[in-house]
Parts: sequence; C-alpha cells; structure tokens
Amino acid sequence: MTAGIGATADRRPSRVDDAYAAIKAAIRDGTFAPGYQASAQEMALRLGVSRTPVHEAVLKLQEEGLVRILPKRGIVICALAPDDVREIYDVMIAIEGRAAELAAALPSAERAATVARLEAANGLMAEALARGDMRAWGEADDLFHRDLVESAANGRIIRIARTVGDQMHRARMLTLHLRGNLGASSGEHQAIIAAIRDGDGPAADAAARRHRQRTQAELLPLLEAWGLRHL
Repeated sequence: MTAGIGATADRRPSRVDDAYAAIKAAIRDGTFAPGYQASAQEMALRLGVSRTPVHEAVLKLQEEGLVRILPKRGIVICALAPDDVREIYDVMIAIEGRAAELAAALPSAERAATVARLEAANGLMAEALARGDMRAWGEADDLFHRDLVESAANGRIIRIARTVGDQMHRARMLTLHLRGNLGASSGEHQAIIAAIRDGDGPAADAAARRHRQRTQAELLPLLEAWGLRHL
C-alpha cells in the first residue's frame, strides 16, 4: 500500500508539470490568446491533459501573471496593456544588463561556451530573417535572451527573467509584423557577445541595456500608433 501511495505521489508532479508546460506553451504561441476565457475542463480537453492537474497548474501561472482565476467563471488569459509592456522592459533592461556583466566575468572556458551558444542563437535569427520566417525569428530571439540570462548562473535573476520573459515573448510574437527594423537586433546582439568574449563586464552591461532600451523605444510608440491596448 505504501508503494502505491509513493507511486501516485511520484506521478502527480509530472502531470501537473505537463499541464503547466502545455498551458504556458499555448499562451506563448497564441493558441490561448489574451482575453481567452475557459473552464479548467475546457482547457484540459483542448490540450489533451487531465482536468485535475490543470487546476494546480493555473495557480502557478496566476502567480506568474499569465492567467487570472475568476471564481465560478473559469480562467482568463491575462492581456498586456502598453504600460505593462513598459514595465516588463524596464525589468529586463536591468536584469539582462547585470546578466551580461556576470557572463563576462565567467572563467574563460565557460565564457567561450556562453559565446558559442549566443552566436548560434544569433545565427538562427539571421537565417530566419533571410527567409522571412518571423515566428522562427522570434523563437531564436527568445533563445538568445534566455541563454544570456541563464549564463549568469544567478537563480533569482533566472526566475524573474522567466516570469516576465514569458510575457515579453507573447508581446514580441504578437507585434513582429509591426516592427520594421528586426535586423538591428542581430547587430546589437553581436555587441553583447563581443563584450562577453572580451571579458568586459561594463561593456556587456551597457550593450545589453542599449539593446533593450532601443527595442522598448521602438515598440511602445508602435502600440500607441496602432491603438493596441491589449496584447
């Protein structure tokens, strides 16, 4: 009997994790669009997962600001207003700058591995842009920034970045068709990479901050011009 209880306990976190990952992926790629509202059962049916772990998964997603649980009305996917986007960028400007600085301070072998990963992601962006695949470009851009943050090996920075980064990724994917200067990102990424390769922390910090500040300054007026109040 004890073994049965243990086996159930071992399986339960996996089901919750699976539901969490499935719902988050659906939010990130727009399958569950901002404002989409459904019961836990409806979400489970759409994603092909069990209903019980969906209840637990959405509690975590609510803490991350991706969903809101409405008593007796179900679950709604949170929309982002332009002010939310501004705040998210303010957070990412600060933490990615620090992450880049920490990456530049890594031992040479770890720094070289970080540079290789960042260059690979940047290369994927260039390839996607050349063939006009905006979704692939957005995914590669997300990969670059996740690798940058994770290279810092600071657990708190990583957790914060993952939370706001999921929200930023959705805004990125929903506005790619509005942005006309996507090629600039690759060049700015190269400046970050070069500073990390040289072990120049202040330069890495400055380059990462400049990049996010430029994209923030580009995106927010576009949201205003197009009258986009919810993303």
